[in-house]
Amino acid sequence: MIKADNISKSFEGIPILNKISTVFEKGKTNLIIGQSGSGKTVFLKCLLGLLETDSGKILFENNPLKKMNTKERSVLRQEMGMVFQGSALFDSMTVEENIMFPMQMFTKKNDAEIREQANVVIKRVNLINANNKLPDEISGGMKKRVAIARAIVMNPKYLFCDEPNSGLDPKTAILIDNLIQEITDEYNITTVINTHDMNSVMEIGEKIIFLLEGKKAWEGNKDEIFNTDNEAVTNFVYSSNLFKKVREVYLKK
Repeated sequence: MIKADNISKSFEGIPILNKISTVFEKGKTNLIIGQSGSGKTVFLKCLLGLLETDSGKILFENNPLKKMNTKERSVLRQEMGMVFQGSALFDSMTVEENIMFPMQMFTKKNDAEIREQANVVIKRVNLINANNKLPDEISGGMKKRVAIARAIVMNPKYLFCDEPNSGLDPKTAILIDNLIQEITDEYNITTVINTHDMNSVMEIGEKIIFLLEGKKAWEGNKDEIFNTDNEAVTNFVYSSNLFKKVREVYLKK
């Protein structure tokens, strides 16, 4: 569980986040949505500890991030998995080597143990027979799977995903969404996803935070978002023609 308690963040006197409070629940896919410039990326960076908040608290299992010393923050970072927007794979490393990398950096396991664990997650994300391929030899969807495998190889408590469907076709994006949700359930991870993809909202939005100009303008789930009368939310989500069609079908049920 991650809790944001009344957090604010400004840059050069310009407020970016304004008194945001919410709870990201364990074992659920928690989505942060909003227009460009709404504060999504800054919010995610604050949760990751890459940016310090000006006020308020961020708590991991009720432990305040600001009060953690260097050692405690180091331990916390090892409990985090991150899926970057562009996958951020090492071009000169194979699929297997990319996935092994975090364990080589942060554990004392020997090479055989590391390789064995890497192959467990390679199998879990359905990347069989891709071990020795380089990133430029695999598809965009496969790269995302490698990024997910690398993010979960150390059995993290927290999984952060920044626009995980960026650059993917709709069919592949749905497969990645489903994979993230399955892994969240199986590993009982607190998963936080920064996205603008309405397909993701409809597929896996178990908890949704909508940001508007740095404030939390709405909070709910994928079912409640169909029925909200929050004008800011409806203006944002109904800009997707697909979302309009799905809502029409949903309301006819």
